[in-house]
Amino acid sequence: MRLLTTIAVIGATGTAGSRVVARLKARDVAIIEVSRAHGVDLLDGESLYRALDGVDVAIDVSNPAADDGQPNFTRTLATASRNVMGVCAARGVQRLVVSTMAGIDDPVLDGLEYFEAKRAAKEILLDGPVPTTVVKSTPWYESATGPAGPVDSDGDEVIVEDWLIQPIAADTVADVLVEAALAQTHTPRTITGPDTIRLPELTSKVLARQGDNRTVRAVQPRVPALATGALLACERAVVVGPGVESWLSSLPPASTDGHAKDGDESAHASVHRPDFSRV
Repeated sequence: MRLLTTIAVIGATGTAGSRVVARLKARDVAIIEVSRAHGVDLLDGESLYRALDGVDVAIDVSNPAADDGQPNFTRTLATASRNVMGVCAARGVQRLVVSTMAGIDDPVLDGLEYFEAKRAAKEILLDGPVPTTVVKSTPWYESATGPAGPVDSDGDEVIVEDWLIQPIAADTVADVLVEAALAQTHTPRTITGPDTIRLPELTSKVLARQGDNRTVRAVQPRVPALATGALLACERAVVVGPGVESWLSSLPPASTDGHAKDGDESAHASVHRPDFSRV
């Protein structure tokens, strides 16, 4: 059997994708970076087909955005997922590893387009001909809970929906994705961080660490179940650190002028506007 030699990272420039790329490079694994920045649009099967030439394993950490031609996010994600699976099959990719959110199948999230789109995309990939490993993770510290829009800014005030979450670090997610890609098993995995915290509190801690003095105002979630833990980890989830305080300590602290110090790339966090907009 031919040894696995080349791994494609789909969504290579994103929060998790860039970390996956760095880890694979550190192991001297041959990789192909797939993203719009590399000339590949997941809604365009031809560009994806060209990109996956010679790929043995693909890691999909993409989060395609709808464009003018595909205004519906559900259709956009479904099209991208069908293209990923179809091209992987056509190119003879042996395995696919997919990152998605834990908890998206909970009926309390019915009617929310983002979560329903993620469900549909997962099923498209699992029903395809290429063996697929799904890695589910709770919301990330770096990007909290996604396009439902839990965090907004209004001048000197940050408005945050009062979600109860059990966040995990994107670095940890990247570690698990890499291990899943290099392993020979297809067992699904659900991972979570060790601590539960309310999203407004996490936002306040991140801003304080980065020297941002804006006020955080908590508001009720549009979906009440998000306030009571709809996105908390299930009992079978594997708990992986760091915890909240350890992760915060990894962020570059504010300097005396109120800006985060340069030179620390470990957290990949925004200095003044932490991006809680996507997963």
